[in-house]
Amino acid sequence: MDSHATGIAGKRTAPYGSWESPISAAAVSAAGRTAEGLAVAGDGRLVWVETRPEEGGRAVLVKEPAESGGKARDVTPQGFAVRSLAQEYGGGAFAVQVDKSVVVFSNYKDQRLYKQAIGNGSPPVPLTPDYGAPDVSYADGVFDPHFSRYVTVVEDRRKNSLNPTTTIAAINLSGDHTCEPKELISGNDFYAFPRIDQNKKRMAWIEWSHPNMPWDKSELWVGHFSESGDLTKRVCVAGGNPLLVESPTEPKWSPKGELFFVTDRGSGFWNIYKWVEQTNEIVPVYALDAEFTRPLWVFGISSYDFLGNSNHIIFSYRQQGRSYLGVLDCDSGSVSLLDIPFSDLSNVVAADDYFYIEGASANIPMSIAKVSLNESKTKVANFSIIWSSSPDATQYKTFFSTPEFVEFPTCQPDQNAYAYFYPPSNPNFQGLPDEKPPLLVKTHGGPTAETRAILDLSVQYWTSRGWAYVDVNYGGSTGYGREYRERLLEKWGIVDVDDCCSCARFLVESGKVDGQRLCITGRSAGGYTTLASLAFRDTFKAGASMYGIGDLTLLRAETHKFESHYTDNLVGNERAYYERSPINFVNQFTCPVILFQGLEDKVVPPDQARKIYNALKERGLPVALVEYEGEQHGFRKAENIKFTLEQQMVFFARLVGNFEVADNITPIKIENFD
Repeated sequence: MDSHATGIAGKRTAPYGSWESPISAAAVSAAGRTAEGLAVAGDGRLVWVETRPEEGGRAVLVKEPAESGGKARDVTPQGFAVRSLAQEYGGGAFAVQVDKSVVVFSNYKDQRLYKQAIGNGSPPVPLTPDYGAPDVSYADGVFDPHFSRYVTVVEDRRKNSLNPTTTIAAINLSGDHTCEPKELISGNDFYAFPRIDQNKKRMAWIEWSHPNMPWDKSELWVGHFSESGDLTKRVCVAGGNPLLVESPTEPKWSPKGELFFVTDRGSGFWNIYKWVEQTNEIVPVYALDAEFTRPLWVFGISSYDFLGNSNHIIFSYRQQGRSYLGVLDCDSGSVSLLDIPFSDLSNVVAADDYFYIEGASANIPMSIAKVSLNESKTKVANFSIIWSSSPDATQYKTFFSTPEFVEFPTCQPDQNAYAYFYPPSNPNFQGLPDEKPPLLVKTHGGPTAETRAILDLSVQYWTSRGWAYVDVNYGGSTGYGREYRERLLEKWGIVDVDDCCSCARFLVESGKVDGQRLCITGRSAGGYTTLASLAFRDTFKAGASMYGIGDLTLLRAETHKFESHYTDNLVGNERAYYERSPINFVNQFTCPVILFQGLEDKVVPPDQARKIYNALKERGLPVALVEYEGEQHGFRKAENIKFTLEQQMVFFARLVGNFEVADNITPIKIENFD
């Protein structure tokens, strides 16, 4: 039979993986804009950070247009970029002083804080000293209305780049010159969420210490400001009880001056609680077997907010693989779930009688919407998208593969894991009659993170060409409570690997994919799971690792402070470090590998990829290594995003697929193959 014969309903019959698709790698890289942080300015319009791959990943503060359908306006002038390097992952890089429409932001190049008026065209003015190198970073800042200052987390790497000091400090805003930050809190390893009560002179914050990550065990504190602005009368509100393991996060003061926060005490799910100061009690506000926040990988998370001066909370939560949006009347305790087009939600910020939500769905790319409610605040009155990460994506909608939520059995008795399965989808093609599609298994990073079923053109790039694609939430993922999250403790490289292999086998046994053409890919910790799957199992025929970890011992020795003890909890003893490092077992690799690495990566240093590459090359296996100048942990430049995707595609096609890709891609040289 002709491999490109006409099939049912005019579809052409062609081998899976060889289909022509308009969703090019260039289209994927152009759709790579992200929003990083939301805030409402004094005129009630939204301000957010937009990252732009076409500008080398530059992050720019933009403002919502005054009129509906207008174009968002850049606030950040050329020569500046809004990005913090605190804890390497950053986040919380700006804050808006609502009553004056002034923004303070962290500038990427020098990491100094700058103040800028929004709207009058005035240039940013530095607030913090120039230390000669970007060795001091600021994040998660807020304006202090009581003392005319900016309170922020400070990470100082001047004395020790691998073990910087972290504090909460204040920067004076009343002068016209730079000044040294005034230390308010110090002594612990990490701090986040300094949040100031607008009514009284007091502040809440989160802190934690090694070897914990903030989602393992943290503490919520409150302190009162003295007349001089120092913090006194400090009290630990939650997390201080050694018999109760919890991870409080996201403290916020209500318009009435009550302290709300999210913690996972009791049920093991992150729920909303309130501190009753008079009795020092912690009372649940809304209890549900669902996650009302996500792990603190970046600063500035906002999973709930107070609607103006009313006693209503807008919140989102995750349950069984999807998000829900609701409004809580704190006076009556009643909850109304809101119907919106997004099935996946992240950050929310509220104004007086409306709010903004960052979200997406299986057919809507990551977007920001403005939402207003009816008079009783129980239903959506108006919903409008004001920004999209990929406004042109809908032109490809006939090619979109709709994800299927999959629950599959694992190697552990009575324990299931979860994934999103995307079947091949192309309106112009169908596979050969006796053929099943190749499968690409995606392992998310973190590993304490969660993959979500949102429209991502990088996924549709594969499925529209005839690949099946599955995104796995292996044991250790968030979104399913503490017990599921802790499946990975001391078992990283075992549970995650087993779950990814089990998922692939489940799809093979279900008749959905070709068991002889199983490939695996992942970034960072997902790259480690990829490499470990290839070294310690024989499920997959090829793999692609992007800035993945090959040597756990080297990672522990070289990684940054935030994660310097993270692997101790995930791996365990010295023997486990050795036995679960793929670099020590290159003799067990039996299939081709392609590696991609940024040369300025401080989370997973370039030596990791080079060691794997050289060892596999010497062993005689087909292997390729791509290194990118100027890239850190995660690729931000459009040309690198495009190149990475194309080279993965052609690598798998040449070595596993038994087909030729339809795209005109020049493959890089593969050692021991070309």
